[in-house]
Amino acid sequence: MTHDSILIIDFGSQVTQLIARRVREMGVYCELAPFQSAAEAFARMKPKGVIFSGGPASVPDEGSPRAPKEVFSSGLPILGICYGQQTLAHQLGGVVEGGHAAEFGRAEVEILELSSLFAGVWEKGRRYPVWMSHGDRVTKLPDGFSVKATSENAPFAVATDEKRRLYTTMFHPEVAHTPDGAKLLRNFVIDICGCKPDWTMSAYRAEMIAKIRAQVGKGRVICGLSGGVDSAVAAVLIHEAIGDQLTCVFVDHGLMRMAEAEEVVDLFRGHYNIPLVHVDAEKMFLDALAGVSDPETKRKTIGKLFIDVFEAEAKKIGGAEFLAQGTLYPDVIESVSFSGGPSVTIKSHHNVGGLPARMNMKLVEPLRELFKDEVRALGRELGLPEAFVGRHPFPGPGLAIRVPGDITKDKLDILRQADAIYLDEIRRAGLYDQIWQAFAVLLPVRTVGVMGDYRTYDHVLALRAVTSVDGMTADFFPFDMNFLGRAATRIINEVRGVNRVVYDVTSKPPGTIEWE
Repeated sequence: MTHDSILIIDFGSQVTQLIARRVREMGVYCELAPFQSAAEAFARMKPKGVIFSGGPASVPDEGSPRAPKEVFSSGLPILGICYGQQTLAHQLGGVVEGGHAAEFGRAEVEILELSSLFAGVWEKGRRYPVWMSHGDRVTKLPDGFSVKATSENAPFAVATDEKRRLYTTMFHPEVAHTPDGAKLLRNFVIDICGCKPDWTMSAYRAEMIAKIRAQVGKGRVICGLSGGVDSAVAAVLIHEAIGDQLTCVFVDHGLMRMAEAEEVVDLFRGHYNIPLVHVDAEKMFLDALAGVSDPETKRKTIGKLFIDVFEAEAKKIGGAEFLAQGTLYPDVIESVSFSGGPSVTIKSHHNVGGLPARMNMKLVEPLRELFKDEVRALGRELGLPEAFVGRHPFPGPGLAIRVPGDITKDKLDILRQADAIYLDEIRRAGLYDQIWQAFAVLLPVRTVGVMGDYRTYDHVLALRAVTSVDGMTADFFPFDMNFLGRAATRIINEVRGVNRVVYDVTSKPPGTIEWE
């Protein structure tokens, strides 16, 4: 690619990915690199600007992360955020200290002087809301820097050297809790760095098709479909590039939502006419999961069996030299995150397993530079149906982790039916696109109830719906009681085996896993 780019040096913040998302939203290409490999990425990318992320370390501690010297000597614009401000100040001769009052959560900054960082956004003498997350602080600025904004516990909330185009903030402009943060980042990327916003899904589509053709040549590719958006978009893109050189294998493990397996088969065989092998493996998976109640064991069992079934089908097909995977950029980031930072955590509830080396295939990963929302945009660009592209996220292990405790086909069928009714009511109310994720959970609890003239002893079902901008944090969706009443009444009336419905109103702070 020949697009202008921004390098983001990752110092371990759990919201570093959001910086990349904000930059990508402007139509500018960017990459994240851990500080240890940032020098290599800087030389390879030749970016037009660099952003230093936040991080959990303390600059005064021995061995704490630093930015490569090449970045400073390049003369390129730099934006340091939180820890990024602190290491930038330290490396240029300033002083960073701990032991001062911390600042976590919402705060206000007062603008003391104007800066090109907030040109057209913030005015001198006014106060603006931001999101802080720091314990240490800069106590002495490097030569050439001046204070542009301050907050209650951050005397250098914004400090810049306008001449050298060095900008630092103690707050996080990348998070939604800093309302004007995206505008500040845009000022830096577009106006200060001079990046052209020409990185679009149309351009990505054309570039990736050419790349796939060059990589594969006349070889054959096999792709494992999970039923989710990622593998579907990858398969359609590869098929557009190489046609019938691609064969898809759909391992139907019986853990999907209502009618989803049929939708996958119809989409690929009927709509796109892509060669597809449909493996009905429901009994095999249920037998393997019988008596298993630990959620981590469930995930590993499903992941291993999926690989085994896929590998067996691949051998039957034969002749494939390449393996297609729907790897996304967050997976790439997490695989190279430096140890000790929150972002290094392996999200095993999403990643159910990798493919074994013994398959001896070269990888084709056309989505590895994309975030989830960009994959959806690419899917629309490729003409995938909106009902498929806009579908709420679904975990790799499927409904298995939404049946806490042991799994049976009866429980899965109860959950499938109840979940379908819940989503149907959400769509009827016109709320589906306002909600980031909604699903039902069949709890490992049974209660006594009275239905008509009969006493029942049946399952309790939990409903969950959350809003989220980026999937990093989530808050419960504020349904009105009329909606909850309608949904609960339909479920209890139409689903045998459920006599009580509850709504989960917990939130998901940064760094926590999906509610299960």
